[in-house]
Amino acid sequence: MGAGTTPERGPSGGRRIEQRGLYLDELEVGAVYVHGPGRTVTEADNVLFTTMTMNTQALHLDAAWSAGQPFGQRLVNSMFTLATVVGQSVAQLTQGTIVGQLGLDDVRFPHPLFHGDTLYTETEILAARPSASRPGQGIATMRHTGRKQDGTIVAEATRSCLMWTSEGHRAALAGGRPAAGSGSAGGGRGAAGRGPEGSAP
Repeated sequence: MGAGTTPERGPSGGRRIEQRGLYLDELEVGAVYVHGPGRTVTEADNVLFTTMTMNTQALHLDAAWSAGQPFGQRLVNSMFTLATVVGQSVAQLTQGTIVGQLGLDDVRFPHPLFHGDTLYTETEILAARPSASRPGQGIATMRHTGRKQDGTIVAEATRSCLMWTSEGHRAALAGGRPAAGSGSAGGGRGAAGRGPEGSAP
């Protein structure tokens, strides 16, 4: 840090604002968060992801064979699609505010994604409640929907995450323990304020 810079203030004395997602108490139940930018998927993305994960499915790797199959071309690996849909939500929702992912349910791929398609994601918050056993934390349930450039839905998934409350995370970073019942869930609206960065993806 430069002269005069502190964790709270920049070199000119202005407030330092750290990029982060939203805390449990900032999530608005029923709101739909639209994420950006989109992600144009390339052949290299598909082949690299598929081979890195030891998937030998010819529908992702063999262009000549796939040309004779019902879709007439290779399909983007659906696990890549799912990972990208979740990843596109991170900066807006869970960057530095998640404790850990709890699970994925109701995963669907209604239509295929092809090389050259662009994937866009939005997330609806279904529920957010404080944890009864982990003060300062709570569970958020959200539904991710991925669409390609023409609006066709290519992926859907319901995801549960263990999230920090704003008060709980501040207390944890300060070395203290949040009071039981600290933080409320679902009543806040997204804010662009400063917040510490967590360790979970």
